[in-house]
Amino acid sequence: MSELADEATSLADFDSSVRQWFQAQGVVPRTPSATRVWGQGSDDVSVFDDVDDAELADRLAAMAAWQRAKFDAGYVDSLGAAEHPTPLPQRLLRRYRELEAEYEVPEAGELPVVSIALIAPTIAALGHADQRKRFLRPLLRMEEVACQLFSEPDAGSDLAGVQTRAARDGDAWLLNGRKVWTSGARFAQWGLAIARSEPGSDRHHGLTAFLVPLDADGVVIRPIRQITGGTSFNEVFLDEVRVPDDLRLGDVGAGWTVAMTVLAFERDHSTGGGHSAGGQFSDVLAAARHFGRTDDPMIRDALADLFIHARIEELTNQRAAAKAQHGAAPGAEGSISKLLWTQNMSRISVVAAKVLGERLIADTEEWGTFAWTSHLLGAPGYRIAGGTDEIQRNILAERILGLPREPRPS
Repeated sequence: MSELADEATSLADFDSSVRQWFQAQGVVPRTPSATRVWGQGSDDVSVFDDVDDAELADRLAAMAAWQRAKFDAGYVDSLGAAEHPTPLPQRLLRRYRELEAEYEVPEAGELPVVSIALIAPTIAALGHADQRKRFLRPLLRMEEVACQLFSEPDAGSDLAGVQTRAARDGDAWLLNGRKVWTSGARFAQWGLAIARSEPGSDRHHGLTAFLVPLDADGVVIRPIRQITGGTSFNEVFLDEVRVPDDLRLGDVGAGWTVAMTVLAFERDHSTGGGHSAGGQFSDVLAAARHFGRTDDPMIRDALADLFIHARIEELTNQRAAAKAQHGAAPGAEGSISKLLWTQNMSRISVVAAKVLGERLIADTEEWGTFAWTSHLLGAPGYRIAGGTDEIQRNILAERILGLPREPRPS
């Protein structure tokens, strides 16, 4: 009992010190969803940002300043980076993230998450010593950011269908191909690309990973206009892009391992944590109460179903967090959480549409109504991002349940 008491005291002391640090940084607590006042503040429930480049650049600059402050204070996992304060144990890093979710801190869409939570840990796990020294500290402090160059026009979520080519040229490689749906590429300095380095290979064989400088000759980045109006996605053209061999991540032909490592971190992180993208159950409930729909038995049943599934998602995430605190690698919970998250986003869309009805049709400038269209249009995108629902089910079926692999035409 004394050990448990000591641990509780230690955690309470940590919470207190973190909150004092937040106060010193000038950040303020978020307004709890249960206490929000209808009609006050922002009614933004969008899944993907719809801001111009100037505003996004400002957001990235603000988040970079915040990330550097966190890193220097020791609240970021160092991943073994040099010149870092004494690293915290994983349980306290997790606790810090829980506390941070309670505060209004800078956010800048998906790019920082991809760079800090996906690519940096992959470099830490698979990069050689020079790469870890070169990249970890700049990425973790957001002095530089990296995006993910995986998806292609003819491959989609089938990463094994990659056709971008990498040909050896002395002590370098020449990359040729096209990547799509790349979040934040216009603001990134680096891209982690998967390319086919063995002519005639297919599926997950013959792939190699590279850290591509996006200011290199032959790199062209173009924004993709999304259905919600924003341009956070991009297509990236690689035309005879010369990449030194010392920027190859992992062994030649081991690109599949690199890709799976990134995706494991992505599934572990893609549930959005304490502050998820898009509208939440509490937002739908607030709308139902405001518009007097909670007496409708069909709406009450839909709200109850939504609450149950949101609670299941929360408990699954807590189980994954508990495993991570004990040093366990991301497992099945990542795919389960990803499925629960995307399915719940779709459920939220359906229930919000039932609650709001014709208020969704036109922008009358009524608070909390037409704003939901950005959620309805954006939510299906996350059924693709980070691996489609079908891919997640295949992972669970084949790797967890041991079911036979899907037959492939080839």
